[in-house]
Amino acid sequence: MAAEEKWKGWASKQHKEAEDGEEKEPCVPLGRQLGEAGRFAYAALCGISLAWLFPENEQSSFRTEFIEGFVKWLDLPDAVLPAMTAFAGGLGGEGTETFTEILLKDPILKENPLLITQDLLSFSLRDGYYDARARVLICRVSWLLRIPLAELEVLEESLLESLKEQKEEESETAEVSRRKKERRKKLKRYLLIGLATVGGGTVIGLTGGLAAPLVAAGAATIIGSAGAAALGSTAGIAVMASLFGAAGAGLTGYKMKKRVGAIEEFEFLPLTEGKQLHITIAITGWLCTGKYGSFTAPWSSMLHSSEQYCLAWESKYLMELGNALDSLLNGLVNMMAQEALKFTVLSGIVTALTWPASLLTVASVIDNPWGVCLHRSAEVGKHLAHILLSRQQGQRPVTLIGFSLGARVIYFCLQEIAQEKDSQGIIEDVVLLGAPVEGEAKHWKALTKVVSGRIINGYCRGDWLLSFVYRTSSVQLNVAGLQPVDLHDRRMVNMDLSSVVNGHLDYMKQMDTILKAVGIKTKECQQEEKGSGSLFSPLAKKSQQAASSEARGEENTRREEDEAGGE
Repeated sequence: MAAEEKWKGWASKQHKEAEDGEEKEPCVPLGRQLGEAGRFAYAALCGISLAWLFPENEQSSFRTEFIEGFVKWLDLPDAVLPAMTAFAGGLGGEGTETFTEILLKDPILKENPLLITQDLLSFSLRDGYYDARARVLICRVSWLLRIPLAELEVLEESLLESLKEQKEEESETAEVSRRKKERRKKLKRYLLIGLATVGGGTVIGLTGGLAAPLVAAGAATIIGSAGAAALGSTAGIAVMASLFGAAGAGLTGYKMKKRVGAIEEFEFLPLTEGKQLHITIAITGWLCTGKYGSFTAPWSSMLHSSEQYCLAWESKYLMELGNALDSLLNGLVNMMAQEALKFTVLSGIVTALTWPASLLTVASVIDNPWGVCLHRSAEVGKHLAHILLSRQQGQRPVTLIGFSLGARVIYFCLQEIAQEKDSQGIIEDVVLLGAPVEGEAKHWKALTKVVSGRIINGYCRGDWLLSFVYRTSSVQLNVAGLQPVDLHDRRMVNMDLSSVVNGHLDYMKQMDTILKAVGIKTKECQQEEKGSGSLFSPLAKKSQQAASSEARGEENTRREEDEAGGE
C-alpha cells in the first residue's frame, strides 16, 4: 500500500536521525514543531470539530479537558486557552475552512500532512487508553485535511506492532539486548520529552500509571519500533493489558461461567486472528440448517477491523426461529403470495385485519419462536452492555453491527449503557440492519449519549415478514427496520436498503452486498483506496452531509435569535 510505504519511509528517516543525533536536542511532539500560526490553527480546528461532533452538555467536560490538554501538548501560551475553549464550546464554526488552509500551508505539512493524524493519535493515547470520541475526532480532522482513513489504520497498526515487540523483548538474544541498553539513556530522554505531556517545564507523564509506558510505546510511530522497544518489555506488557483487556486476551478470554438470568449461552467467537486498536463485534439475528448454521457464516467477508468478533448467543432458540422462518417462506407461503404481501406492506395500509387468512392460520409457526427470541435478545443486549462497561475488551473503541434480532441486541445494549454514568467513549459506530425495535426518534435519543460516531439504521420498506410479526403490536407502523428514524442528530444515518433487501431473510443471504452498501469494508475491497477518510458509502455520506447542513442551519438560527434578543 502506497500510504504504508510512505509512512514507513518517513518513520525510518526519523529513526535514523534519532540514532545519529546523540548530542542534539531531543525531538519534540510533532504538533509542536509547527509554526505559531499552524499550532493555533491546529488547536482551533480540533476545538471546532469537538463542538460539532459532541455539542451535548454531558460532553462538555470531555471537550474542555481535551482542549486544555491539547493546548499544553502544543506548547501554546495560556493566553489562547479562552479562545480555544470558546471554539470547543461551539463558537467560530464558520472558520473551519480558514483554519484548515492555514494548517496545510505550514512548511512541515507540505511534505506529509499525515503528521497531524499521527500527532493526534499520540496525544489521544497519552493516558493509556483510546477513547472512542478521540478516534472519531481524529477521523474528522483527517477528513478535513483530505487524509484517507486507511492511513490512520496504518498508524494504528504500526503502534500495535511496537507494543508487541516490547512484550517479546525478553526472548531476544543477549547481544541485541545489550546494544539496545547502550542506547537506552539517550532514547529514554528523547521519547519522554518528545511525547509526554509537558506542563510548566516538567514532564508530568511519569506519574500517570500507564501513561508513561504508553507514551514511550507510542514513540514507535516517530522513531520506529526498535527504538520504542528500548524502553523495556514491562512497558509493553502493561500497555497490552490496558488496551486489550486482562492478560491481552480481550473478548476471547470471556465466557459466561454460569447462567445469567434467562440467558443460557453467551460467548465471543473470533472472526479474525489479528489485533487492532479498535474492534468490531458482529451479532447474528438467527440460525438455520445448512450454509447459515453458524454464527460466523454471514460475516465471512467482513473486514472492518483486523480484530473482529462474533457473539454466539442462545443458539438453540435462534435455530428454532431460523427453521420456522425457512418453513414459512419456502413452504407455506409461495413466491407469488410473498410479492403480493410486499406490495401490500409498501402501500402502507397494513393492519391486523388485512393479512391473508391463509397466512394467519400458520402464524403460530413463527409467532412462538419469534416471541421467545424477542425477549432473550433484550436480555442478551443488557448483558453485553455490562461486559463492555467492565472493559473486558480493554480500553479501545468498539463498533457493533447486527441484523434482525442481532440489531435488537445492540439496541438494548446501548439503552443499558446509556443508563450508566460516565459511559461515553466506549462505542464508536453502530450498524443496525432490519432492526425489530421501536422506530420513533424519542426511543433512539438515548443512543446518541453513548455512540461517538455514527448510528446507521438500515431498513427495507417492503419487509412484509417484519411487518407481519408486529401485526398485533401498537408499534407495528413504527418499526426501525421498516422505515427511517426521524432523529435530528449528526450521528443518525438512515439507509434505505430496499434495492438490496427483497425480504427479511436477505439480511443474512445478501450480507456481503449490504456491507458494501453501508460502507463497511470487506475482504474483496480491502485493496481499494477509499480516499474519503470515512466509514461510509456515498449513500451514507449523502445522508451525513444533509445532517451536517441541517445542523449548521440550526446553529445559525440560534445565533441569529441570540443576536436579536441582545438587541
